Amino acid sequence: MAEIRVENLRKEFGAFTAVENSSFTVGDGEFFVMLGPSGCGKTTTLRMIAGLELPTSGRILLGGEEVSQRRARERDIAFVFQLFALYPHMNVRRNIGFPLLAQGMAKAEIRRRVEETASLLRIDHLLDKSVSGLAGGDRQRVALGRAIVRRPKCFLMDEPLGTLDAEFRDLMVHELRALHDRIRATTVYVTHDQMEAMAMADKIAVMNHGVIEQFGTPREIYDRPATMFVADFIGSPPMNFLPFSGGLPKGSREIVVDGAAVAVPELREDAAAGDMALGIRPEHIRFDDGSKLRGAVYGTEYLGTTQIVAVETARGLIKARVPAELRLAVGENVGLALNAARLSLFDKASGRAVRTAIHDEASHG
Repeated sequence: MAEIRVENLRKEFGAFTAVENSSFTVGDGEFFVMLGPSGCGKTTTLRMIAGLELPTSGRILLGGEEVSQRRARERDIAFVFQLFALYPHMNVRRNIGFPLLAQGMAKAEIRRRVEETASLLRIDHLLDKSVSGLAGGDRQRVALGRAIVRRPKCFLMDEPLGTLDAEFRDLMVHELRALHDRIRATTVYVTHDQMEAMAMADKIAVMNHGVIEQFGTPREIYDRPATMFVADFIGSPPMNFLPFSGGLPKGSREIVVDGAAVAVPELREDAAAGDMALGIRPEHIRFDDGSKLRGAVYGTEYLGTTQIVAVETARGLIKARVPAELRLAVGENVGLALNAARLSLFDKASGRAVRTAIHDEASHG
C-alpha cells in the first residue's frame, strides 16, 4: 500500500472550475473519505487520482512517485464504481479472477488468489454461482473482490453503496470498515452520505463548490466545524445557528440574544465586526425555566432513548436533543440554556468559524 499526496490540484472544464487548489494527504493504510453534496468536485478529484481525468494543474503523488499526467493503466490502483460493472455471462469466480487472467497470471495462482479473496469477503460459497442472480450486497462484494484480488497500491471507491437499499447499505458500511481493518488498504472513498463518512473514515475532506472546506477526523469535523457549511452539512439534526449583529470585541465574555446573556469563551482578539452567528449542536441545549432565551415547542421526534424537540424562537427554529422521558406539549413556552463550553462563532459574511470553544478549552490545557 502507499501514501497518496495531492498538492494544489485544479481541474477546469472550459470556463467551469470543478476542483480548485485542493491539497491533502492520505496516509499509508488510511481510510479517507471525500464528503459533500452532488456536484461539489469529489468524484472529479477521485477520477484525477485514478488517472481517468488529468488535472489542469497541481500534483498527485502515489507512494512518493508523481503520477499526475499518467494514464490509469500506468497507476497501480483499483477503482470500485457505484454501478457494479460485473460481467453477467461469467460466474463469481471468473468475475473476480478476470483482472489476473488479463495480466497473464498462471491458472493455479489465479485460483489461489480468487479463493483467498472470496474467503476474506465471505462469498466463497458463491464462487460458482452466476452474478446475475445475486442480491445487491453480494454483487457489491464481487466488485470489491475483483479490486482486492489485484493487490494494488490503493483502492478508490465512488459511492459504491449508492444503489443498495437501506438495510444492505447499513450492513455494507460495517463490512467495508471491517474489511479495511483486516487488509489495511489505503482507501479513498467518495460519498454524499455523512453517516457513511462518520462511520468509516479515519479522515474526512468536506467539499463544497470545488473547494475543501475542512479536513480532519470525524470528531474534529463534528466538534470543531471550520465553516457554517460544514456545521450544517454534518450532524443529524445539523448545528443550530443564532444570528446576531455588531461583532464581538476583544475580551467579550457574553453575547446578548433576545435579552438573554449567553456566555462565550473570552476572545483574545477582536472577532468579525459585522453580522455573526452563534452555533450550537442540539445535544448541547437543555431546557431551563429561568432562561430568557425562550420559544414555543413546534414539534417533537421520538428516537427511543432521546427525542428531538423543535422550538420556534424569535431567531428561527432551534432543535434540541433531550431525554426521551421529558414530556412537552406543542405550543408550550420553554426556556433554552446553551452549553457555553460547546459553542462556535461564525462570521456570516465569509461563513468561516471565528472561534470554537472546543479548541479554546484544549489550548487552555
